[in-house]
Amino acid sequence: MNLALFGGTFDPVHRGHIAVAVSASQRFELGRVLFVPAELPPHKQHQTFASFAHRMAMVGLGTQGHATFVPSDIEARLYAETGKPNYSLETVRRLKSELKKADKLYFLIGIDAFLGISKWHKPAELLRECEFIVANRPGYSLGDIAGALPPELRPKAEVLKAASKTGGGLAASGAVMAFSGVTLHLLEDVSERVSSTQLREAAASSGRRLEGHVGDAVAEYIRKTRLYRSAAAAKAPSKSKHKSSRG
Repeated sequence: MNLALFGGTFDPVHRGHIAVAVSASQRFELGRVLFVPAELPPHKQHQTFASFAHRMAMVGLGTQGHATFVPSDIEARLYAETGKPNYSLETVRRLKSELKKADKLYFLIGIDAFLGISKWHKPAELLRECEFIVANRPGYSLGDIAGALPPELRPKAEVLKAASKTGGGLAASGAVMAFSGVTLHLLEDVSERVSSTQLREAAASSGRRLEGHVGDAVAEYIRKTRLYRSAAAAKAPSKSKHKSSRG
């Protein structure tokens, strides 16, 4: 079976996430897409975000109707074991240890997150653990994507320059970059411009409808729990309780 790990804070999960997962499933014949909410995102230690339980519940509601989309609490389980934030590398390795030898695991990630991957924990090791599917969008070339790799994996300057000549449009859909034990697949533009930050702000204000962006079930959950209204109130200057670093 081909599987993909689709991680993120999912705060909240929205139609953009679902569209990326649908597109990847079709292109790579994925038998399962694991939606993995971060239990304690080390890279967002200074941000206020909904509790894991709320985000997991919304992922469950948001993925309804997609039989191959599976909410996974693996990061919560890892946190319960260690008592500290876990990194994507640890999550991937744990997942691989639970899969069958014939299974193939991909790491599904959006272009915005991928551009910061060199700052993640042991990025070279992570990139070599499994093949990556990068959901691209207009304005990013192969050179931009290759240039985001950690220094030890980054192609030579002349190669990056040549790869950047694809212009300001969308890098070729279905393009594959393979070198130094790393394989990157580019997924076509999914054309879903949704921002979790904007959705949280909309939810915090009265009268803003969210159904078109998160789906009916997730919108209803947010309304009933008044999730981001209370979060907005708690957003006043205060020190975060989480002290960690992401990578």
